[in-house]
Amino acid sequence: MKKVNVVAAIIFSGDCIFATQRGYGEFKDYWEFPGGKIEFGESPEEALVREIREELDADIEVLDFVLDLEWQYPSFYLYMSCYKCVLRSDYTLLEHEDGRWLGKDELDSVNWIDADVIVVDYLKDNM
Repeated sequence: MKKVNVVAAIIFSGDCIFATQRGYGEFKDYWEFPGGKIEFGESPEEALVREIREELDADIEVLDFVLDLEWQYPSFYLYMSCYKCVLRSDYTLLEHEDGRWLGKDELDSVNWIDADVIVVDYLKDNM
């Protein structure tokens, strides 16, 4: 079984968190926290800064580690590290269909990718 190591940005602005809707692939139309695969030789934080630049054409500041999670999908095993971040520039959606700032009471208003539901549940308890 293929193992995939990824990082995800939990981007805060005030009491809201930024979520993105995938525009491609197996999970098209599902919502996620932006991020992606860690490349060889990168730290998780470096990978996150690079991925947000690639996906959102934006600069972020990685503030704190939030949580690690593991999830078994039918075709791969996911290991995801999540970090609290803030935007340091404007953004442009380059790979996603949509992006939204969601308050705690709005987190269940979108259809999250399975693994990201764990993050959402954590945030609802800890925001």
